[in-house]
Amino acid sequence: MTTAVPADDRSRSDDQEPVWSQWRRPRPTAAQQRHDGWLTLAVVVGAVVSAILVNSMGAFAAGGAPHLAEQLVWSIAVNVPLVVRRRFPLTVLLVVSALFIAGQARQIGDNMVPSIALFIAMYTVGAWARDRTVARRGRVAVIVVMFGWLAYGLVRFLLQPTPPFEGAAGPLDPLLASVLYGIVFNLLFFLSAYFFGDMAWLSARRQAELVHRAEQLRRSQEQNTRGAIVAERVRIARDLHDVVAHHVSVMGVQAGAARRVLDRDPKLAQEALRTIEDTARTAIGELRGLLGVLRAESSEDVLDVAEGERSSPGLDQLPELATMARRAGLDVDHGVYGEPRPVPEGVALSVYRIVQEALTNVVKHAGARKADVRVRFLETSLEVEVADDGRGRSGAPARSGGFGLVGMRERVAVHGGELEAGPRRDGGYLVRARFPA
Repeated sequence: MTTAVPADDRSRSDDQEPVWSQWRRPRPTAAQQRHDGWLTLAVVVGAVVSAILVNSMGAFAAGGAPHLAEQLVWSIAVNVPLVVRRRFPLTVLLVVSALFIAGQARQIGDNMVPSIALFIAMYTVGAWARDRTVARRGRVAVIVVMFGWLAYGLVRFLLQPTPPFEGAAGPLDPLLASVLYGIVFNLLFFLSAYFFGDMAWLSARRQAELVHRAEQLRRSQEQNTRGAIVAERVRIARDLHDVVAHHVSVMGVQAGAARRVLDRDPKLAQEALRTIEDTARTAIGELRGLLGVLRAESSEDVLDVAEGERSSPGLDQLPELATMARRAGLDVDHGVYGEPRPVPEGVALSVYRIVQEALTNVVKHAGARKADVRVRFLETSLEVEVADDGRGRSGAPARSGGFGLVGMRERVAVHGGELEAGPRRDGGYLVRARFPA
């Protein structure tokens, strides 16, 4: 079924709801117009057959009915306008009503099929007319005219000599019963056409509203999907930055140290190279774990990674970060305070990445000798703190709002926490993140 939104919907913004009280039914489709053609053909054939049968029975032989050929012309003329009933509903109703009255005035004999055509025309106005005010007034006007024609016929009937109602056995007067029958039948006829037409129009409007709601839901789902994709890309970018920046920084420091002492202290250079090897292996393991999560299709497909291929490192891996920082020549003191308790995996990963980024910044930019990593399990929060005694370098990007600090703030904000980052009063730099319990 073809649906449409209200006529003024084209000018509204996407976040506004259409005014469904002003909805207009769209024009009929080609398939619906073909259906009207077949319906018209069926009604015309029925009218011709009915006219032939009525005349063959001789029911109007003494009633002054016109010739059969003229009756066939009237029968066809009353029904042919139905072929465009959905394109011009009100015009078709007016034409069919006028031909119906004219045919009765000519006493064409058969009134059954013309009555069906009149019912279809009035129903179509209620179901398809785009201007509801005109549709209502047009149908009411036709009903008034039809009852005026009925009253005229009743008056003519009453002015004639009283016909013999032979075999009448009911409690009412035969003449009164005949008048009441005509009025009640016509009331039911026209009110039914009026009511069912309005119901068809309301059904079409509700269908259009359902289609509109479904389209809104589809767009909302697409927006949510795009938002989730963007959020996932940001998360992946943060993880890649944390993994690559930290381990590459450690390897760079160790490579520089090995180069400087290679000639005079081969043993120390060998230790530095071993640190580079271990750091590279750890970085590759974390990258494999991250890629494994990206490739997994469901939670049951998350890789059962081996040691060194963790997809979600957490608080238990903080000592390893301290060890790697020590290998880079930094004296790191790691401590846990308070009663340890389980924390959500997302929070644990954020803590790990914040400590990793902070230590990377210390190694790259601080020129520090010592750093403290403290994890505090407080009553209402989990707090992690990384402090160093360095002085930093001028223009250090990580300490001037680079991507590292941006990533930290994003990780903390996701969990509704707080982040403090800045120079300490007694020298050095402090990064403190607090996550609600």
